[in-house]
Amino acid sequence: MLRERVTEDVYVFISALYAEVAATVIVTPDGAVVIDTLPFPSETIQIRDFARSRCPKGIRYVINTHHHADHIYGSYLFPEAELIAHRKCREILLRVGEESLDRAKAQTPALASVELRIPQMVFEVDLLLRLGEKTIHLMHAPGHAPDGLMVHLREDKVLVASDTVTPVPLIAQGDTAALAKALKEIRDMNLENVVQGHGGVLLRGEIEETVDSSIAYLHNIEKRVKAIVDKGQPRSALKSIDIEACGKSRIALGGLVQRLHLANLESLYAQMTEEETAPGE
Repeated sequence: MLRERVTEDVYVFISALYAEVAATVIVTPDGAVVIDTLPFPSETIQIRDFARSRCPKGIRYVINTHHHADHIYGSYLFPEAELIAHRKCREILLRVGEESLDRAKAQTPALASVELRIPQMVFEVDLLLRLGEKTIHLMHAPGHAPDGLMVHLREDKVLVASDTVTPVPLIAQGDTAALAKALKEIRDMNLENVVQGHGGVLLRGEIEETVDSSIAYLHNIEKRVKAIVDKGQPRSALKSIDIEACGKSRIALGGLVQRLHLANLESLYAQMTEEETAPGE
């Protein structure tokens, strides 16, 4: 697991076991805040031990940026902390969380000890936390997921963007327009760093280029998938849409982005073909 010090009080931990997913620790004199966890207990335990060693007053809050397993499965390892998420995250986990965890455990023995933890503190649009002279602004940012959050650490000028910003935008179960809107909002923020949901930390000079290329990518895949649908071509034609022609590298995340790109295309294809055949149209 990679640990990166972003500012004097902000640390990012990047998984070596799954898709370079990131978790963030904010250190304050009044306790720590953990934003997301890592999916495998062995790595999240290291984060917990680090946070406890740096904060004698303990870990005050854990924030789930959305309900996806790779970001929440370590939450149970922080029983002393209040767990915060968007209201929709709580609703989704109450509805399907246990069933999803059971399936994950059956497929991945390393998750055997994981317990589902449901957020206690939820909100609708924005939430401000104040801890140890830190202002932590939680913002609803749907797009990647309906319950998605971004977390702005105001004094540090750091945005923990979670899966709103990744090496290739992830919209397989999301909303392209909502994700593009959230990305545009990042442009207007005066930021020194952006913590991606996967793939590490962006520096000031990388933020605008990454955001712009992600917005362009979303427009590109929509246009190219629509052309395939309009021609009545089968799903297999999606393989002709090259990720690099859409403005993103195929080598990020150890090559995993190519698979994520195809999942994006298939999701759009399904949406567009369902819209065309909807009853009454």
